[in-house]
Amino acid sequence: MLDIKFIRENPDAVRENIKKKFQDAKLPLVDEVLDLDSKRRAAIAEADQLRSNRNTLSKQIGMLMGQAKKDPAKLAEAEAVKQQVKEQADRLAELEKQETELEEKLHHNMLLIPQMIDSSVPIGKDDSENVEVQRFGACEVPDFPTPYHVDIMESFNGIDLDAAGRVSGSGFYYLLGDIARLHEAVLAYGRDFMIDKGFTYCIPPFMIHGNVVEGVMSQTDMDGMMYKIEGEDLYLIGTSEHSMIGRFIDQILPAESLPQTLTSYSPCFRKEKGAHGIEERGIYRIHQFEKQEMIVVCKPEESKDWYEKLWRMSVELFRSLDIPVRQLECCSGDLADLKVKSCDIEAWSPRQQKFFEVCSCSNLGDAQARRLRIRYKDENGKMQLCHTLNNTCVAPPRMLIAFLENNLQADGTVRIPQVLRPYMGGKELLVPAKKSNL
Repeated sequence: MLDIKFIRENPDAVRENIKKKFQDAKLPLVDEVLDLDSKRRAAIAEADQLRSNRNTLSKQIGMLMGQAKKDPAKLAEAEAVKQQVKEQADRLAELEKQETELEEKLHHNMLLIPQMIDSSVPIGKDDSENVEVQRFGACEVPDFPTPYHVDIMESFNGIDLDAAGRVSGSGFYYLLGDIARLHEAVLAYGRDFMIDKGFTYCIPPFMIHGNVVEGVMSQTDMDGMMYKIEGEDLYLIGTSEHSMIGRFIDQILPAESLPQTLTSYSPCFRKEKGAHGIEERGIYRIHQFEKQEMIVVCKPEESKDWYEKLWRMSVELFRSLDIPVRQLECCSGDLADLKVKSCDIEAWSPRQQKFFEVCSCSNLGDAQARRLRIRYKDENGKMQLCHTLNNTCVAPPRMLIAFLENNLQADGTVRIPQVLRPYMGGKELLVPAKKSNL
């Protein structure tokens, strides 16, 4: 959400930003916001004047009532002033109701206006126009066929989609044996990787209130992602970023405590409303998964540097697991409304011979902090909004796909990189199971 003062002073820049995001349907919102703001300020000014008049008139009534003891004619004057007070009180009540209604409409419309994007963001309509920045690692295609990831997992008796379908429906899975252990190993490695980078490990709440949801994401994203708990003001989180940023709601953080750097584990729950592939056999797009996340709450002047650090951490982690990746800069039309700048880290798929998304790194500027009122006092004692950033550390369903494809050997075994072996009981290799009748 933008500062209303910024919109007042820079309406053309706000309109241009909306155009860059190819959301022309939102252009009328700028004039609507300016009109609502003007009416709200006029109502506030008139109400303040009436409150000031009330004090003056109350004193005048007292004076006239005192004079009426000697001059009965003053009593009529006092009654006339009392009538004036009543009329102004009625008008004040009307204005206060108007203020509330205007404030609600203004707040709703301002939530719909996208955050100002960074000048370095490439302009494009959708994710097809995202820009590859650089690659890390050699993108090799083995001289043997790479099976579909479910087939690899099934060779280890490591997945049961049929049972999950019977129990929960599409978009769910059972992981078993070495594949389940590999899933947890990747999470544990990601956790320790981030702790070694100086981040504080945290396990957050997995449900959050509606006001926190509104504070961390746009209404469109909320409708397409969040599961609502029936009869309660609670939502299942789609990512731990939401509850981690929500931790600081209504807080004034000591300047010396910034930046706050946290890495969190959580299950994640997503509707994937309108998503393609949710019915497909596999674990690329699912309703439930687990993830290790990273977030930063910092001073505004630090957020650009932190953005660079965060996505590079993802590259370092994936390369330590022998997975080639690339950085893909998200274009303006692919940015969620709260984002200033974002990039995806994509892993190489030897089977498809192309990249697919495994991490998303975002700088949200002061958007979440403004909505959640996350502030600090600068060196001059002036209140400032913090900046917030987030990045995926590892999300094992997609990580597992990349890991299995890139570490698969010709004989069907899967190599375990050195860094992961302590989390796999020292195993250097996963060996497929014998055929089972189960």
